[in-house]
Amino acid sequence: MGSFTLLLASALSAWTLFSREAPVAQALDNGVAKLPVLGYNTWNAYHCDINETVVLQAAKYMVSLGLSEVGYKHVNIDDCYAEKNRSASGDIVADHIRFASGMNNLTDQIHAMGLKAGIYSDSGWFTCQLYPGSYQNEARDAKLFQDWGFDYLKFDNCAGASLFCPFPYDEIIREGIVGKYQRMATAIQDLAKSSGKPPLIFSLCEWGEEQPWLWARRFGHSWRTTGDIGPNWGSVASIINQNSFIAWASDFYGHNDMDILEVGNGDLTYDEAKTHFTAWALMKSPLLIGTDLSTISDENLAILKNEEILAISQDNVVGTSVTPFRWGINPDWVSNSTHPAQYWSGESQNGTVFMLINTLDEPADLFFSLTESPWIRAGRQYSVRDLWTHTDNGTAVRNFTAHAVPPHGVVALLLKDAGDEPPNSGPPCARPEWCINQNGTLAPGA
Repeated sequence: MGSFTLLLASALSAWTLFSREAPVAQALDNGVAKLPVLGYNTWNAYHCDINETVVLQAAKYMVSLGLSEVGYKHVNIDDCYAEKNRSASGDIVADHIRFASGMNNLTDQIHAMGLKAGIYSDSGWFTCQLYPGSYQNEARDAKLFQDWGFDYLKFDNCAGASLFCPFPYDEIIREGIVGKYQRMATAIQDLAKSSGKPPLIFSLCEWGEEQPWLWARRFGHSWRTTGDIGPNWGSVASIINQNSFIAWASDFYGHNDMDILEVGNGDLTYDEAKTHFTAWALMKSPLLIGTDLSTISDENLAILKNEEILAISQDNVVGTSVTPFRWGINPDWVSNSTHPAQYWSGESQNGTVFMLINTLDEPADLFFSLTESPWIRAGRQYSVRDLWTHTDNGTAVRNFTAHAVPPHGVVALLLKDAGDEPPNSGPPCARPEWCINQNGTLAPGA
């Protein structure tokens, strides 16, 4: 559907949901995955060309490249790991050639490296590549995945499970999209109770068609908000744009999933890759690397290992995303897939986070007044930490300008309160509109 239609539908749905007397669905606080998951996913680099060697190699690179040390702990297998048919007893069967040693052996080796293992299935009859899905086998499959030793489940939406293919649930379970995903969520919860083991981390891959940010938080750790990402700036910018209107939905135990990281893939420039990673991290999306780690460059590896950015993603005191305070190129609240919102801010336990994105094809200065962010106090000065140069850049008083930001580049800042602003910093009001003295006269400079 068109961007305006999607935005209007989202706004109306949100108004309807929050205006009802019934309580709003809360994020599922089940003791697992309070923070966005960090790890690796096989799909973008390998698609169906996976086997146990590929998966274990990715796990070993996560350790040897130091990714696990900075928080990347999950190694997730995507589609195509199974035989085309279930066993005579009804179970999914791992491909006997590509995973000849068995899934238990695979997850044992992953766990021995101090990592966690993830698996994939689908809410329909089949997966997106037409391997067995979990429809009407949710409890059976959840138990199988746990018995295999997996910790995480990505649950897709293909083969008769989407808005555009409404069968089979209309005629069999007579449920909409919420009820269909609830089947696996219930199976996971029931299994945790009966087994005494932690529940599988449940990642819903519903593509955003039916606004999962409004309902999926009661079921799982994360929910996809868009279609699949592509390894190019146009795709990255479009996903940032779409998520700018729903950034409010992310908090502890529930996260907008902006899809797999393409850092090091395709046509992304170095500055575009930095923007991609920064936006995903500061918007509290899961960070799942989709690159062939055997060929990743040092500069792209450094992007993924930026510990100051990761600290915002993994903040265990503040779970909310940065949100736009000014769109910049466009009037506020206007959807534009090529020029998303440029000026963002949010809270963290260590200060106010700012993200500035140059959506132009040429360098640009990005200027803002500090109090445009709701998290900044008037009449105060703020120390400025650049989260990419890793430098302390003095103090900001009232305004800040990032100079010559590269095309499609990003600036990430952490501002900390440094006390009252210096005397004579300017007019009595940082923003002059309706700046009135106690006697009712306009203040100087207003």
